Amino acid sequence: MERDNLMHGARTALNRDMDMRTWCEQYLKEKTRAEKKEMTEEEFEHFWKYHKPEIMHEGASEAVAAFKDLNPRE
Repeated sequence: MERDNLMHGARTALNRDMDMRTWCEQYLKEKTRAEKKEMTEEEFEHFWKYHKPEIMHEGASEAVAAFKDLNPRE
């Protein structure tokens, strides 16, 4: 339940702050790219296009926490 509350709060923050959303999206894209080393750039971009929504949803809490670590006043 607490995990769901964190994810909901993070998703809300991403929907309200486009700068944070852009940063978090790039953070999660780079993290996912590092995990998918076997894919070519073209394959990865195709993968990212179709899996971005679920990756953004699942990684929202982590990405927002990383953003806040680098931007403590946010």
